[in-house]
Amino acid sequence: MEVTVLLSPIRASASLNPNRALARKIIRKWKRDECFNGQATYVDCVRIIRSLSRQKLPHVAQELLLEMKSDGLLPSNSTLSALMLCHANNGLFPQAEQVWNEMLHTSFEPSIQVVSQLFDVYGNAGCFEKVNEILGQLRARRYLSLFPEVYSLAIACFGKGGQLELMEGALKEMISMGFPVDSATGNAFIRYYSIFGSLTEMETTYGHLKRSRFLIEEEGIRAMSFAYLKRRKFYGLAEFLKDVGLGRRNLGNLLWNLLLLSYAANFKMKSLQREFLRMVEAGFHPDLTTFNIRALAFSKMSLLWDLHLSLEHMKHEKVVPDLVTCGCVVDAYLDRRLGRNLYFALNKMNLDDSPLVLTDPFVFEVLGKGDFHASSEAFLEFQRQREWTYRKLISVYLKKTYRRNQIFWNY
Repeated sequence: MEVTVLLSPIRASASLNPNRALARKIIRKWKRDECFNGQATYVDCVRIIRSLSRQKLPHVAQELLLEMKSDGLLPSNSTLSALMLCHANNGLFPQAEQVWNEMLHTSFEPSIQVVSQLFDVYGNAGCFEKVNEILGQLRARRYLSLFPEVYSLAIACFGKGGQLELMEGALKEMISMGFPVDSATGNAFIRYYSIFGSLTEMETTYGHLKRSRFLIEEEGIRAMSFAYLKRRKFYGLAEFLKDVGLGRRNLGNLLWNLLLLSYAANFKMKSLQREFLRMVEAGFHPDLTTFNIRALAFSKMSLLWDLHLSLEHMKHEKVVPDLVTCGCVVDAYLDRRLGRNLYFALNKMNLDDSPLVLTDPFVFEVLGKGDFHASSEAFLEFQRQREWTYRKLISVYLKKTYRRNQIFWNY
């Protein structure tokens, strides 16, 4: 018979109460509240141990286990798992390992949830060899019900920590045991090599994924694209996107937007315009990020007429501008000292809307933020008590700019 303890968490300080005395107090209260008759064989104290773990009292949790055994009570498997995680979460890795080994030498089979939490704790502490050791122990005991999920967890743990060799080793073991590599695992490899590996390693991994007939998913595309952008390999990015296939509609405009960004980054305006027209011809509707990639390029190149036409196109497509769009207009006109004509372009926007940034952040990794955009964000961070609009932000920015440049314009 197994009894589940439903005991409210008892808060106490280990410095004011000896661990053993506190453990005895917890057991007495449990027996009283549960009307314990001494007939139970296994007891479940998961809730109590988790509470003690949150209170940073792992030693009290250990004493609780010893007191239970001295009373002839046996902890349930879930209680032992909770105690192990309590030790691990509080940095007591030798004690956690002792409980883990105790569980392995019984008929207990850990759940995938427990293994996942244990991997997370060791991974966050940088103890990747311990993760590898646990993987070997599970493999040696032939816990087949845990595979291949446990290998996927290990691969993710190694990948997040940048342990690419251990990640490769786990994959080879997984294949050697006859477990197939699925799309999620393949895409995880691409993400981690994009972050921690070289471009050559990343591209090699992408080649393996293609040969396995798996599609690269959005997270993998973003990770690889960011790797190209970070190294300013814009030609390589464009070739990669074309290889993925610009016609994939399940990704929205992501692929096209990244392609346009690869041209905007080097201000190849003719190529930018040509690919934009191809995008429209292919049946894709430009979104806010699409328009703002072009607007940022037009603004930095002082192509005011192109910027004006882009705003007209946005209005026609019913795409609502954001703070980035507004900033492109303000910066472009002020850079050319055409503040008196600023309203000519701004009348395409509803200046009484609340300022928002809805552009995909990868754009700023390449083209950065304009002066109006950056200044407005910094200003709004410390001025949250008012209802701000684009009109009010522009007014504040113009006053600051005109004081700086000694330009007068009555907005």
